[in-house]
Amino acid sequence: MTIEIAVENIKCGGCANSIRNQLLKLEGVEQVEVDIERGAVSLEPVQSASIEPLREQAAASLLALGYPQVGSVEGLRATGAKAKSFVSCAVGKITDKH
Repeated sequence: MTIEIAVENIKCGGCANSIRNQLLKLEGVEQVEVDIERGAVSLEPVQSASIEPLREQAAASLLALGYPQVGSVEGLRATGAKAKSFVSCAVGKITDKH
């Protein structure tokens, strides 16, 4: 079963690379796809993974990177998330192995 999360602030391949690298570190995640155009992240969990806890962990990791779930932050928190996303994007560009 695929977990899909609509997120904010995805701008480019650097963003996608940072997101992919971070979410692949989560226990229970087998594969991560990032759709830059739609602003969506899809996770393929391992068969034994519990879906809802994994979704919550992924959403928390995305927020920490600056890519909050759509509608989950506003005001200063949204501004802070956007700033974090610029840093994550830059790191993703530097560490891109594609």
